[in-house]
Parts: sequence; C-alpha cells; structure tokens
Amino acid sequence: MKDRILQMLRETEGFLSGQEICKRLSVSRTAVWKGISQLREEGYRIEAVNNKGYRLLETPDVMYEQELKSILHTEWFGSRILYFDSIDSTNNELKRQAEKQVCHGMVAVAEEQTAGRGRRGHAWVSPPGTGIWISFLLTPDISPDKASMLTLVAAMAVSKAIHEVTGLKAEIKWPNDIVVNKKKVCGMLTELSAEMTRVNYVVIGIGINANTTEFSDDIKDMATSLYLESGKHVNRATVIEAMGRYFEQYYDEFIKAGDLSPLAKEYNELLVNAGRQVRVIAQDGEKQYRAVGINAEGELIVEDADGTESTIRSGEVSVRGLYGYV
Repeated sequence: MKDRILQMLRETEGFLSGQEICKRLSVSRTAVWKGISQLREEGYRIEAVNNKGYRLLETPDVMYEQELKSILHTEWFGSRILYFDSIDSTNNELKRQAEKQVCHGMVAVAEEQTAGRGRRGHAWVSPPGTGIWISFLLTPDISPDKASMLTLVAAMAVSKAIHEVTGLKAEIKWPNDIVVNKKKVCGMLTELSAEMTRVNYVVIGIGINANTTEFSDDIKDMATSLYLESGKHVNRATVIEAMGRYFEQYYDEFIKAGDLSPLAKEYNELLVNAGRQVRVIAQDGEKQYRAVGINAEGELIVEDADGTESTIRSGEVSVRGLYGYV
C-alpha cells in the first residue's frame, strides 16, 4: 500500500487528492491515511492540505526497497530488490539467493556490511548510514573468459552516475576503482559461477563512500567520499538509480558486441591512468610503463621506454602511480 502511494506521489506534480488515491487503489480513506502515516514515520515529508490532498516535499536518505522501486527507470536492473539493515556481505547474499533461484537483475543493498570484501581478499569497511553497499546478479550469455569485462562496464556506470548526481569528475583507475581528485571513492568485487563453457551467473559488488566524513589514518591519504569532495550530503538512492540506468545501457552494448569494442573509447576518456607513467606490480617484481588505454578485451595497453606496447590483464597485476595510489 505505502509503496504504491509513494510511487503516485512521486509521479504527481503538486497535490494528489486523497479521493484520487482511494479511487486508483480501491481502498478507503482510512487505509490511505495509514499509508501516509507509515511513510512519514520512515522520514518522508508529506504535506497535507484540506481540499487539495497530499504532496511529497522531501525524501529521506534511505535505500529501502520501496524507495528504490519508486525511482528506478530501468528494464531489468532491480527486477527484485533485497534490503538489509545489516548483513555479512551483499555479494554473499546474492550467491545464497542464486542457490534457490537465479534472477537476472536482482539487487541486494545494505546499510551495513559486517564482512565486506574487496579484491584479493582485502576487507572493505562498510559502516552503517554512510555508504552505498550494493550487489547485483547477472546471467549473461557469454563465455566465462569474458566475465571479467563486466567489472569495467560497471566502473563506467558508477563513474557516469557519480558525475550526474554530484557534478564531480569521477575517473576510473584501471580496471574498476573509481577515483575523485586522485583518491579512491569506490571499489568493486566481481564473482563468477561458471562451468567450462558457460556462465551460470555473475555477482558484481560495489562499495561507494557516499557520506563518509572521515577515514582512519592508514587510508585517509588514498580514500575519500562524495560528501568530502562535494561538500554536500548525497542522496544514495539517486546514485543507485543513475548507476542502474547507465549499467543497463552499457551492459546491452557489451552483450551485443561480445566485447568492449563499443565502449573502449568512452572508458579511456574516463581512465585516470591514460597517458601517465604507472608502476605495474606483479609477483616477479615491479616495472614502469606509460599507460595507453584499454583494448576491446579490457586489457590495459602499456608502453615501455622504447615505445614497445604490451598488454596486462586484470587480476594478474596491480597498477599504481609512480608516487601514490594514482
């Protein structure tokens, strides 16, 4: 009930009469008032005026299922939305859900993660009320060797969403970290379930430091938040909405092409490493190159001092700036 009322209020410019709500939902005035009261208790500011009806004035910074459903403009992203006050990991939850039923576009979002993870098993701190801790499940008809490209697709979507919502220039540190003013604001973890020749599902986990106000001494020189960079509180649901919209667009292009060829140019325009000297850190040591950009497979093209080009694959190495994170 309250979800449908919220949707109607969002879609209406000005006031929506109680009589009109009753008519559309086939419910009593009492039921409408109860739904309005529940929304107010959850932080929605709703004005009520005699002979005019109700008007939505302000929405809280929440990521509830009802909030996301009421603002998403997507075809399949968010086909099912799971919200948690606290959970071990949104990635873990979607993998648990996949054991019951695989649902393309399913989203899990949480206020807090108690066991968030980043790449290479690193812990990802996910305190409540500050960030966007979200995962989504995909069932792409691609070979398993192409699945890693999806994390680059996701990076593009997050970069564009952050810029749209905040105006900040959000760049990509290859392959999928999002940086603002050379500091990390978002990390991702992509996990795969596959057989020899087919993908069962892919889970992409994204952690965005949205309204974090401070960081511990060990990471404050390399981490930042949208709030710290913009000086403004960010409505997290609007970032998710934009990210889902961009991801669908880029994902469809990727699936149609079978690789990143239609996206490589735009990705390289967002690539903070492009044209810069970088350190490529592998198990056998560290080498210095100039980063050129990505190819259609999402590999990073690098150039040595002699101008000879080579490619490096995500997961095999780490890429850093000469004197810091970027």
